[in-house]
Amino acid sequence: MRISNVEGPLDPSLIQFLTSQLSIQVAACSDAGEPTLARALGARMSADGHRLALMVPVSQARELLTCIAANGHIAAVFNEPETHRTVQLKGNDARIEAISAADAAALGPYVERLARRLQHYQVPEAFSRAFYAADPADLVAVSFSPSAVYGQTPGPHAGEPLKPGKAP
Repeated sequence: MRISNVEGPLDPSLIQFLTSQLSIQVAACSDAGEPTLARALGARMSADGHRLALMVPVSQARELLTCIAANGHIAAVFNEPETHRTVQLKGNDARIEAISAADAAALGPYVERLARRLQHYQVPEAFSRAFYAADPADLVAVSFSPSAVYGQTPGPHAGEPLKPGKAP
């Protein structure tokens, strides 16, 4: 079953949230329905607001990348650590691409900002930097056109489709 609540480009406030150096988890499943999960290290939205790319370390996501290459199904969760504000996006047309020079350059600032954010929970910055560190040569971009967007912030509306124009 395909769920679709996205028509046209994503709302600019949602794009701003998704690309604000959040904690990002990416999931896929095999054709047999077996799930797999990996961490993403940054997000980039296409200029037209239709396609989102997530930077994924190949060495930590081989199974995920195999599933995406096989069927294109993807789900990604974006979480703002300080507030627990969370959004989930799903898509059916994911593909694996090379990262751009801008993606490689954005890795350092992504790790730095996320490490600062996690200090809210007394996670030592050195630990966060080591945990999220990656060699840009090990990254690929997994891009997709979001077909469904859900608010996942804990509370009474978690799991509901996010309405167009509504901030996460």
